[in-house]
Amino acid sequence: MSGPGEGKIKIGKADIYIHIKGKSGASVTHIDIELPILNKIIKPGENSYVGGKEGGVFLGLKKEMIKRAEHIAKKK
Repeated sequence: MSGPGEGKIKIGKADIYIHIKGKSGASVTHIDIELPILNKIIKPGENSYVGGKEGGVFLGLKKEMIKRAEHIAKKK
């Protein structure tokens, strides 16, 4: 885990849950990352990808998502 660094902008603290299949409407077990600002980057219904890294995961972004993320970063 690399922590804070140049070019990294903190956007908040997320609520993260393991959502179990068959509970609260889940059709498969998955991980929910709940942080409202993420919907300004990845819109509901859009898909991205996730990869593992030392100490956690990263969310890969598509071109339009990158533009939105960079726009948010400029405001911070």
